[in-house]
Amino acid sequence: MVSRASAADWTRPLTHRPAVDVLIPTADRPAELAVTLAGLAAQDDPAFRVVISDQSQAPVEQVPAVEAMVRVLRAQGRPVDIVRHLPHRGMAEQRQYLFEYTAAPACLYLDDDVWLEPGALTVMQSALDELDCGFVGMAVQGLSHLDDRRPDEWHTFEPWAGPVTPEKMSRSAAGHERWMLHNAANLTHIAAQVALPEKGWLPYRVAWIGGCVLYRRAALAAAGAFSFWTTLPADHVGEDVVAQWAVMRRRGGAGILPSGAVHLEAPTTLPERSLDAPDAVLDG
Repeated sequence: MVSRASAADWTRPLTHRPAVDVLIPTADRPAELAVTLAGLAAQDDPAFRVVISDQSQAPVEQVPAVEAMVRVLRAQGRPVDIVRHLPHRGMAEQRQYLFEYTAAPACLYLDDDVWLEPGALTVMQSALDELDCGFVGMAVQGLSHLDDRRPDEWHTFEPWAGPVTPEKMSRSAAGHERWMLHNAANLTHIAAQVALPEKGWLPYRVAWIGGCVLYRRAALAAAGAFSFWTTLPADHVGEDVVAQWAVMRRRGGAGILPSGAVHLEAPTTLPERSLDAPDAVLDG
């Protein structure tokens, strides 16, 4: 039995203990957030709770499209918490604030402009369990680039041939060049060429993953999560890189091919980018 209540049961939703806390930081993107929530509403398993940290100028829960999707999720038996979190102190602080809400064994950091293909959460949870690593993720794909083939950026694609193991990543590491794999719609093109195993997904080595990352909560906690936010100015970027590299050193991490995470390609809400967090937090 799936953990999502169908329409026939919306007046008596199923109740399951969440295996995943889905953590969504948002600011002034109500339309995109509604699409993101619609993607979550199409997920069957595992059971999950949604926590939204809202830094919008006007409360996002008052937007009809967002309200509607929150109602759908709750009717399905998915708890949804929307918390106003101001003032803005930067994305690392936003993510740490969300982390402190977590109680489930795994937490999915999902950006507010990412649509998930049905079944994506099941695949990520299965991968995290099977690989027994610190995190897995589906790098977001920009489908406006389906005709934009970039084979010169695919050469660093390397499936994990055995167990996912700890890996020290830095800007000077050879594996840092893997970041190009997540440009445009590169993973979509790579998936069309790679023979996938019978289970339908393949883990591969990453430099980091943006937008859709499922962490083993204990592994993220052991790495300090995003507690380094106090050392950063509010207008930073790259906080997810710092956290993922810390987890990779201890437990390893993997990308999942194919990726069912679609980037909505909305304008950034972080136009001021004075500092890249790895430059300030890490030594090398």
